[in-house]
Amino acid sequence: MGSLYPTTLSSSFHPKTLILTNSSQNPTRKPFNFRPVTTIASNSHYETERGFQFQIGDTFFRHESATGRDLGVLAAAIHKKSNGNLRVLDAMCGCGIRSLRYLAEANADFVLANDANEDCNGVIVSNLLSVSSEEDVRWKVSHSIANRVLAERYVERDLFDFIDVDSFGSDSSFFRCAFDTVKLGGLLYVTSTDGFSSGGHRPNHSLAAYGAYIRPLPYSNEIGLRMLIGGAMREASVLGYYITPLFSYYSYHGPVFRVLLRLNRGKPPHGIHYRFIGYCESCGHSQAISWDKLGQMKCPCESDVPDSLVVSGPLWTGPLHCASYLTEMHTLAGEWGWLGDGVKNDLDKLLRRMIDESDPSLPFGYIQLDEIASRAKVNSPRLATIMSVIQQEGYSVSRSHISNNAIKTNCPMSECIRIAKEIQTLPES
Repeated sequence: MGSLYPTTLSSSFHPKTLILTNSSQNPTRKPFNFRPVTTIASNSHYETERGFQFQIGDTFFRHESATGRDLGVLAAAIHKKSNGNLRVLDAMCGCGIRSLRYLAEANADFVLANDANEDCNGVIVSNLLSVSSEEDVRWKVSHSIANRVLAERYVERDLFDFIDVDSFGSDSSFFRCAFDTVKLGGLLYVTSTDGFSSGGHRPNHSLAAYGAYIRPLPYSNEIGLRMLIGGAMREASVLGYYITPLFSYYSYHGPVFRVLLRLNRGKPPHGIHYRFIGYCESCGHSQAISWDKLGQMKCPCESDVPDSLVVSGPLWTGPLHCASYLTEMHTLAGEWGWLGDGVKNDLDKLLRRMIDESDPSLPFGYIQLDEIASRAKVNSPRLATIMSVIQQEGYSVSRSHISNNAIKTNCPMSECIRIAKEIQTLPES
């Protein structure tokens, strides 16, 4: 693997030029990306995130992705605290802001910052130097496609505790290499930005990328997360591993689907949550369909409307989050002063909603209040009101972090419709 090592700065260092020499473990191998690079371009643009100033140069950067970076840093810091060490591979690092934050905030012992674009080198190196000097030997920069750097690290048995693959589109081709390169018990932070597939608009594409044929469903953004987890689970099982989702995060910009997975060897201890999801357009009922019931699919409403049952899958149908893990993240965020700090994307509210969503009695999917109102033929009820009545009737309910005007509940759609109608007749308080 071509690597650039910060410990070998030229003695003729100039503020605008950094010459990197090779100190690879294999000195006979010539790095394919060895060349002079620029650390501070004259047109560099500076940004600030969580108190860190960094350059973005000509790299792709989104302010809106800061929350996803916050979640990754919290998870990495928890792993360091629990295991005593933290080696991070940032496979598509862009300007290097994630690598910078893993070093500075998660206190990573080592970060390999990789990006396929060699032109990013100067920006990445300059940003990492701002938090760790070249003598620390805490980071390296390389320029390979993600699968190449993952495969080379696997061949060298140079494994990592935390691998972050912030990819574009539905690039799932890195799954197998990533699973082989992360340590057992380690964490893999994966991404999809393919909203067309999660929305059921490219079913053949989702089938090719994730092994799931996706049809349009009213909770398509949650389907995007389940599609991503399901695809990862399938690839892990081929290698004899199983994965556990620790949290699943959706953000509207992009859109972006990010999932943190823990890898272990063997079969999942609580069974395989890998099924099909059926949604009845006639009554609004959703159900999980196991493989052995595929030939017996029907909705309990027994609708006689042709093609009313829409089926997608196979997908992950288990929990999207681990409540205890999110609680630990929430506690750490509080210790760091990240809760109620006036940041536009309220991390406190997000983590609390995700913890609520982790209730094991809650099924997959969410219900938009507009859908309930449309089926009940009433005005849309207030979210707090309908949640309160649902709880009084003995059902579990929470808000969804994915949609502000939606609820997650084990209350059947037919009962939600009845409750909405009854709320409509209540006197104004």
